Amino acid sequence: MIEAKNGKKNESEHIIGILVDDHPGVMSKLCGLFARRGFNINSIIVGKTDKPGLTHIVISLVADNRTIEQVEKQINKLIDVVKITDLSPQHSVVREHCLVRVSSTESSRDAIVNLAKLKDAKVLNVNHTSIILELVDSPQKIDNFLEMLAKYGVKELSRTGINAMQNGN
Repeated sequence: MIEAKNGKKNESEHIIGILVDDHPGVMSKLCGLFARRGFNINSIIVGKTDKPGLTHIVISLVADNRTIEQVEKQINKLIDVVKITDLSPQHSVVREHCLVRVSSTESSRDAIVNLAKLKDAKVLNVNHTSIILELVDSPQKIDNFLEMLAKYGVKELSRTGINAMQNGN
């Protein structure tokens, strides 16, 4: 586990996968549960699965192990929840999608494109004032990439949040 950025030693980043019935109001119930208990969600993504009628939700949050245990028990009480999975980075593939618009000039364009190639980012759009890049990687590698781009001037940024899937199984 990664130590929390807030400096609390017992807290670390946790990733929880939740398989739920695909019904209106499920997300509202889930978010209400987090709000009532005072749990802070770092990111949440929701998407269809290979099974009709089921939706997969991936939530990342920073908490201690006791809090995570409490969260999982509370989530399990929701009627629409089919399964909860611990998607710890040690046992899962963890990725995030990032789009970033970077300021560019004629003199900086080649350096930005070369940096994108070095980090396996795709160049999606180039015009006379900016470049739009796409990177799918671990959150830490995206953070590193954005730090490297900062000197050129990040004009706009969009990140999806953490997505994860267990290895094997």
